[in-house]
Amino acid sequence: MHGKIPSLLVVGAFLLATPASADTLREALARAYQTNPTITGARAGQRAVDENVPIARAAGLPSASAGGSYSENLLRSGNSLSSPARSASADTSLVVPIYRGGAVRNSLRAAETRADAGRLGLRGTESDLFTDVVAAYNDVIRDEAVVGLNHQNVRVLEINLRASRDRFQVGDLTRTDVAQSEARLSIARGQLQSAEARLISSRENYIRVVGAPPGTLAEPPPLPNLPVSVDAAVAQALADNPFLLAAARQRDATRYDIGIARAARLPQVSGVVGGSYTNFLGSLGSGTGVRVGQDGASGNVGLSLSLPLFQGGRPGAQVRQAEARRSQAIEAVTETERAVIAQARSAFAVYRSSLEVIASSQNAVNANRLSLEGVRAENSVGTRTILDILNAEQELLNSQVTLVTARRDAYVAGFALLAAMGNAEARDLGLDGGALYDPMLNYNRVRRRINDFASDGEPAPVATGTTLTPSQDAAVTRPLEPALGTPVDRTRSLSTGSASPNRQ
Repeated sequence: MHGKIPSLLVVGAFLLATPASADTLREALARAYQTNPTITGARAGQRAVDENVPIARAAGLPSASAGGSYSENLLRSGNSLSSPARSASADTSLVVPIYRGGAVRNSLRAAETRADAGRLGLRGTESDLFTDVVAAYNDVIRDEAVVGLNHQNVRVLEINLRASRDRFQVGDLTRTDVAQSEARLSIARGQLQSAEARLISSRENYIRVVGAPPGTLAEPPPLPNLPVSVDAAVAQALADNPFLLAAARQRDATRYDIGIARAARLPQVSGVVGGSYTNFLGSLGSGTGVRVGQDGASGNVGLSLSLPLFQGGRPGAQVRQAEARRSQAIEAVTETERAVIAQARSAFAVYRSSLEVIASSQNAVNANRLSLEGVRAENSVGTRTILDILNAEQELLNSQVTLVTARRDAYVAGFALLAAMGNAEARDLGLDGGALYDPMLNYNRVRRRINDFASDGEPAPVATGTTLTPSQDAAVTRPLEPALGTPVDRTRSLSTGSASPNRQ
């Protein structure tokens, strides 16, 4: 565990480099950590698990009780000596468990182990939440870029269509050129509508995860300390993944459950101390002329032994049941291990492949920019058609969309890889917004409490609602692609009227 400390410091430091002039990934993570209902609900669930420890401990502590009664004899067949008219009594008892066949010890150890497993699971919940935040954050950035590119493409094609119609009127272009421009504009408008719908969906999902609408999102900082090989990623994931560690602790707890079940067929010994007081309220011996005492008290101390002889096979069934559940927990560890290995390997593969796509897409964008300028230049001297320019522009747009998508995929996969390796939790990221939640504080607070009347009060909501957040739109303000901002057709009119070469 000590070997992780340098890497954790680097992971936490990477979030500090984001500009303060925009909504940052660090701010989004901190807000979700404080107000997301998934994590706040998981914390409450862990507090409930913590209470199993004092509940289990209570079974091994002394218990005291008191009782009382008052009765009126409405029908008496004898005299008041044998059947007094009324009586009141009170009794107390103290039972001290001495031996429970190991049930108390095993119950306490099982509860402590499950509390430990719950804290590990809470770490995993944090990790999953942060992965969702990173994905939602990058989805908005990607979709804003895609909408901007498509919106810019539509505007350029609208300008081009007007120019094409004007040139058709003067005879420089044919009806085919105009139809091609109309078709491309219609396709571009459809692509824009789809892109805007995806952006609205991404922004609403951001609100769901983070709890507030996205503003102008800053580019996320680079992810540090990613593994150089898939084997290194898997090795660290098997050592530090919180869900795998939690499954192992749940498996360990089932060993104690078997001991609890076996204790049901063993003797139980308790120390017993009791006392009682009875008062006949003057009705004992009334009417007989005999003066007798009207009250009495007694006390007792001793041992109580319970020796089960036959219980209809119930203890045996409980033992077999506990053994089967232990077998289930053992298999659950293997299942979780498989999932962790697959998560680490797939995240590593997606991350590395996305880096390759980024490199190739960047080359494609640069090449398509040069190609578009070249096709435009060749069109100006008559060696290229409008369709050639439209195709070149579409290729540039496609490569830009591929590039921003690959950047999103690489970042999300890289963070998912950190999560699989156990390096994407609140303690790793160094979040602002208040002290980090420490589940051990509640555990230490309640584990030895014995007050029967203790309470934490009526719970109040912790997570924030999103009812008052405005519906999202598809407006974007990000810088656009310069090469797509130039009209498609930049040629001068060659001639006018029916003498145009294009009309011949």
